[in-house]
Amino acid sequence: MEKLHHIVVVGGGAGGLELVTSLGNRLGRKGKARVTLVDASLTHVWKPLLHEVASGSLDASANEINYRAHARKHHYEFQLGRMGGLDRESREILVEPFYDNDGEEVVPMRRIGYDTLVIAVGSTANDFGTPGAKDHCLFLDSLGQARRFHNLMLNAFLRKNHEAMQGQPHQLNISIVGAGATGVELAAELRMASRELPVYGMNHLKASDVSISVIEAADRILPALPGRLSAAATRELERENVKVLTGQPVSEVRENSLVMKDGTELPSEMTIWAAGIKAPAFLAELDGLDVNRGNQLVVDQTLSTPKDPNIFAFGDCAACPQPDSDRPVPPRAQAAHQQADALFKTLCNRLEGKDAVPFVYNDHGSLINFSRYTTVGNLMGNLSGRSMYIEGKVARLFYVSLYRMHQVALHGLLRTGIIWLMDKISRAMQPRLKLH
Repeated sequence: MEKLHHIVVVGGGAGGLELVTSLGNRLGRKGKARVTLVDASLTHVWKPLLHEVASGSLDASANEINYRAHARKHHYEFQLGRMGGLDRESREILVEPFYDNDGEEVVPMRRIGYDTLVIAVGSTANDFGTPGAKDHCLFLDSLGQARRFHNLMLNAFLRKNHEAMQGQPHQLNISIVGAGATGVELAAELRMASRELPVYGMNHLKASDVSISVIEAADRILPALPGRLSAAATRELERENVKVLTGQPVSEVRENSLVMKDGTELPSEMTIWAAGIKAPAFLAELDGLDVNRGNQLVVDQTLSTPKDPNIFAFGDCAACPQPDSDRPVPPRAQAAHQQADALFKTLCNRLEGKDAVPFVYNDHGSLINFSRYTTVGNLMGNLSGRSMYIEGKVARLFYVSLYRMHQVALHGLLRTGIIWLMDKISRAMQPRLKLH
C-alpha cells in the first residue's frame, strides 16, 4: 500500500486550525493525504477574543473548540504537545513531553515524521526586556492567561468592595501598557466590567473608584492605524473615563507601580502588558532555518522557507515579503486567514505537481470594538484603495462578522448559523459578566 503524503501543521490558532480544517475536508476525507495538527493545548479560542475572556464579557467554555472532536469531524489527526525541535534531514519534529497538573509525565518526548511541515505557532507578548515586566505584569497570550487575569480581577474588585464597606481607602488602579487594538479594547471591556459588577452585589465599589489607564510609548494610541481612527478611539476612551497617556515609555514595572522614562511613578495594582509581539524563541533554533530579529521565520512570498522547500510558515510567526513594499505582512488575524487560504491552494497543488500560489496581502481595514459602548473602524475599498470611516451599529456588524467568518471556515455555514442562534439564547439567559 502506497504511503500517504503526511502534512503536519504545528499550531492550532486562527490560521493553523482553518488550514487543517480545509486540508482535512479536501485531502484527508478522500484519502489523498494524511493531515496532522500539533498543539500544546486541547482547545482553541479565537485569540482576538481573549480580552473579552479576561474581562468576563465572554464565557470561553461556550466558545472553545476541542481539537480532538473537531479533528474527527474534519478528517485530520490531533497530537497534543509543544514543538521543541526539528530534524530536517530525517523530516521529523520533536514534541516535548506532556505533563499533568501534578507534574506527572503523561506522554513522553516523541518524534513525528512529515513530508510537508507548516509552522503556525503565533506570537507572544514582547516586553522588550523592561525591568520587572515578567515578574509583575499580566499577559494575554493564551486562554490560561486570560482566565487567570479574570480571576485576579474578580478578587481585586471583591477586596476593594470590602475595603469600601469598612470605610477604608479602596481605589483600584489598573494599567494597560500598550495601546494597540488589544490594549484599547481591553480598557473598554474593563470599564464595562467596573460598571456591571455593582449590579451583582458589589455595590460599595463605584466605577469611579476603578482607575483605568492606557499607556503608549508612541505619540498616539493605535499608532499602526490611520490617524482619524486613533483620534476617534482616544475620544471614546476619554468619554468612558479611561486615562490615555501617550509619548510615555515605561522604563520599569514594580509590584504596585510603574516608573515612566521621565521618572514619574504611577500607582498600579494590576498591570497588563499589551505592547508589542514577538515570535516564540524556539524558532531561532530550528535546524538552521532563518529568523529575523523578532524570531519570525523568514519565508518567501509562497510562505516557504528558503532553506527547505518542504517547510512553510505563516501567521504571526512568519515574516512574509510583499511586492512593492519593504515591510512584511502585518501580524493580524485577517492576514493569517488570507494566508491559510493561499497555503491551502499551494499544498493541494504540491500534491499534483503544480506551482505554489504567491501570497498577496489585501488590507480590508481595521475595526476597534469598545465593549457594548460602540465600535469604530475603517474599511478599505477594493477598487479605489481608499479607506472609509465607519462607527456605531454598522461598524459593530462588521466587527462581529469577522468572528463569524472564522467560524464558517471551521464549521461551515449551517453549523455557524446554529452556533449564532445558541449564542443569542445563551446571552439572554446568562449574566452579562462571567462571575466566577
